[in-house]
Amino acid sequence: MKNSDMERRLCTAIVLSAGQGKRMGTTVQKQYIELLGKPVVYYALETFQKSELIDDIIMVVGKGQKEYCRREIIERYCISKVSKIVEGGAERCDSVQNGLREIGHEGYVFIHDGARPFVTQEIVERVYQAVCRYPACVAGMPVKDTIKIADEEMFTKETPNRSLLWQVQTPQAFSVPLIKSAYEKLADSQDIQVTDDTMAVEKMLGRKSKLIEGSYENIKITTSEDLEIAEMFLRRRK
Repeated sequence: MKNSDMERRLCTAIVLSAGQGKRMGTTVQKQYIELLGKPVVYYALETFQKSELIDDIIMVVGKGQKEYCRREIIERYCISKVSKIVEGGAERCDSVQNGLREIGHEGYVFIHDGARPFVTQEIVERVYQAVCRYPACVAGMPVKDTIKIADEEMFTKETPNRSLLWQVQTPQAFSVPLIKSAYEKLADSQDIQVTDDTMAVEKMLGRKSKLIEGSYENIKITTSEDLEIAEMFLRRRK
């Protein structure tokens, strides 16, 4: 399906950059660590900046980081699509909700981890094509390894069918009313924890999300080893 065959609706990208990155073992948050001379989060912002499908970007940052991000990232690298910079919350879901509150249209929203620098125009295009048909979509890839479910004593309990397992990535895209509804219900709940946005939709609204092919290179930088892999990917691209 071509873009011309569909009604063009506004698309906002929320780029999450409020994580602490404790597993990285550095004093600098992982999204601000330099990757070949530029902060990790720059690369995702650049992709959304260049995308013809993304109309604006909301950047969610850590407490007290708004001015730093404006000066050292947005202005320095001319990311003109960033319409708002907001502070995140204690958990990822709080940061997402803070970003969602800033969206005033009923189009689509792409929620992306700032620590995933290798989102591409092709991934954005595939996810956009999908969210125009399905109100909840997520980029991901089939797992390569056999996965084990462990019991409380760390013995193997179960082996799921590998052909049905995917590793979920971002961006995760939704119709704005759908994802806002899910997070509003989540905010009223005291005992439900979610680790990504599709889980919020599943738990709070009982809605499934469509899996869309991402890329095995679309990694999330979490440890120092990930940073080394990311540098290799980036050098190969250049």
